[in-house]
Amino acid sequence: MNRDESPSRAALEFLPGPIRGLISLVLLSLNTIVCCAAIFPLALVKLIVPTAGVRRRIDPLLHGIVEGWIAGNCLWIALMRNVKWEIEGVERLRIDGWYLVEANHQSWADVFVLQKVLSGRIPLVKFPLKRRLIWVPLAGLAWWALDYPFMSRHSEEFLRDHPERRGEDLAAIRKSCEKFRLVPTSVGSFLEGTRFTQEKHAAQGSEYRHLLRPRAGGIALALDAMGEQFEALLDVTIFYPHGAPTLFQFLSGKMERVVVLVRELPVPRELIGGDYANDAESRARVQEWVNGRWSEKDRTLEALRSEWSSRP
Repeated sequence: MNRDESPSRAALEFLPGPIRGLISLVLLSLNTIVCCAAIFPLALVKLIVPTAGVRRRIDPLLHGIVEGWIAGNCLWIALMRNVKWEIEGVERLRIDGWYLVEANHQSWADVFVLQKVLSGRIPLVKFPLKRRLIWVPLAGLAWWALDYPFMSRHSEEFLRDHPERRGEDLAAIRKSCEKFRLVPTSVGSFLEGTRFTQEKHAAQGSEYRHLLRPRAGGIALALDAMGEQFEALLDVTIFYPHGAPTLFQFLSGKMERVVVLVRELPVPRELIGGDYANDAESRARVQEWVNGRWSEKDRTLEALRSEWSSRP
């Protein structure tokens, strides 16, 4: 396992946790504002001249700005705490490839962990977002410029009453994925759809010990829209040996150690081109495959728990 550990004490580790949390929040906010300000003029160019040629020139610049934002985040995280990182499976990843990325979800810290582990190793990971997030000041414009898919995510009850809206999310992700074909891109998904808590786990009656039930719809849409383009599936398992931190605990430098296992798997070609929304047989195949992946991830998390519980 690849370890990324520094023996030196983090520069601000001596400060009380609440003060570190406030400093982290300020640095994150400033970093985000600077990034969005740099994106704004490029977003205007994309809006005014929406051609493939302009996109090929603008998108690498936009991605470079976001990579700078990620580097800034990694810097303030390192200032707050000498986090011990244990990372496996990233040695053969390629920055010029197309990847489908899925991961378990326990904390807001997961986003920053994925940034740290995957940035500079694969193209920028883009997650589908709820449509209303496009109105978030500054960030909404940045997400639009970066071609993040905005999805309605209507409930099944709503779709039964409004069947004409059933294809909206597929159309949205197809539109974004058509743009992704021009520049190497990674599409990400937290299959659980929400952060894991024991309360949610009990309410679901989840058959998995350490995971909520996965939602197959998002990954099915990505496979349908862009399956032939993806070179590999990256199955990412995130494990916090001392417990998943809350967002403020993370900002305050309370995260001591994190283990990240990355497995590069072939894209299931038999699932490409199906009609998940309307074909019951296609839907069953995708769900069976996703449930199998989730059962394996659950066993991996159980093995990690057993390993760490036996460590001194």
